[in-house]
Amino acid sequence: MQVKRLFCLMLCAFSLLEAQPATTRASTVAVVALEPSSCAANINETFTVNVTVRDVQNLYSVGIDLYWNPYVLGVTNIDLWLGVESHPDGVLHESTSVPNPPYVFIIENKLTQEQGKYVLSATSAAPASSFNGSGSIVRITFIVIVFANSTLNLVSSLYDRPPPDGWSSPIQHVTIDGSFVAIPEFPSMITLLAFMDLLVMVAVFSKKLLKKKVLGARHQRS
Repeated sequence: MQVKRLFCLMLCAFSLLEAQPATTRASTVAVVALEPSSCAANINETFTVNVTVRDVQNLYSVGIDLYWNPYVLGVTNIDLWLGVESHPDGVLHESTSVPNPPYVFIIENKLTQEQGKYVLSATSAAPASSFNGSGSIVRITFIVIVFANSTLNLVSSLYDRPPPDGWSSPIQHVTIDGSFVAIPEFPSMITLLAFMDLLVMVAVFSKKLLKKKVLGARHQRS
């Protein structure tokens, strides 16, 4: 357990180091990223990645494509965080046109596990205002299927609010991918000590048995 905890802390440290350059650029350019960027777990354990956007201005539409190795990871849950009126830590504003209830228009929300692919496309709708700032787009929970590593490749698109007589324009931004590293199963300290004690007991018993046989053989020769 101590070894596993140390392994996870090392991954977190590397993740923070990787994120440092992006923080500098985020002052002028929006960033779409997987958080944490480096994940680790054992077989049959789950972990969650958060697709976020940081420091964006005049955001009205988002598009996300995420790819992974389907033989290594499987998706167990997808939690959309669209509509800040319903999800304060999310992104995009909800339309409040009457008689419709507040909503964000979901164009596509599709998981294809056998291909290791998830696609999300959504937009605000008039008269909703554009979104400014940072927030979560979607949170995805994976389960580890086999002991192997996998990249988490992210493709993103951001669009601003269209003018009354025009079309939306792409928002310049940086996309940061992620990765998954499988953690080997380490025996607990108690199990390891018990196994060592068993080995010592077997060695002592074998030594005594061997000594008894040697003495018996010498006695017979006498």
